[in-house]
Amino acid sequence: MSIRRLTIGSEQAPLVVVDNFVADAEELVRIASGAAFDAESRYYPGIRAAAPPAYRELFAASLVESLAAAFGLRGNDLSFSLCHFSLVTTAPQQLKIPQRIPHVDSLPRSGLASIHYLFKRNLGGTAFYRHRKTGFEYIDEARNEPYLRSLREENLQPETAGVGYINGDTDLFEQIAKQDGVFNRMLVYRRNSLHSGCIERDFVPDPNPATGRLSINSFLDVV
Repeated sequence: MSIRRLTIGSEQAPLVVVDNFVADAEELVRIASGAAFDAESRYYPGIRAAAPPAYRELFAASLVESLAAAFGLRGNDLSFSLCHFSLVTTAPQQLKIPQRIPHVDSLPRSGLASIHYLFKRNLGGTAFYRHRKTGFEYIDEARNEPYLRSLREENLQPETAGVGYINGDTDLFEQIAKQDGVFNRMLVYRRNSLHSGCIERDFVPDPNPATGRLSINSFLDVV
């Protein structure tokens, strides 16, 4: 396992990149292949299944100290509010408007998110964005209303949101950082950083965990 500490954009939000996170990532794919996936999120463009408890235990034992240091948090334990296998299964032309632009997962700066890539095909990684009009690269409690008001003023419609998954610069958003989806790579970032998966317009959904865009996504807090 190797850990790199990077920053995102001009506002320098932390980004931790962990390569070779687990010794046998293929075993996680096999576990996912036997899991019962369902659609439980109104925002995630796919299906999910609970990751094994041992994964959360390994995550906490391996990374809590590094994450606390990287994100300036005090604590020696990790609390998970979500830890799921995730499969992107929504075709680009079927996305709702909020799924076509960068998003945040929550507003507090203490909340962290991770994505652990478990696919080997070239299915895209994760990118981070700046909202051009406001200059915001993250959305916290103070910025939320001005940001939403700005989107309303920009008349966010299907035409302005773009077609399919955002994957680069648009009239409304500038891509400021990007990490490739490498097998057994994990990214950890603040949940309030504007981000989105990098998925091409010709993406063909594949619901098979062994061959589709499989990842483990977690929401966590250092406590």
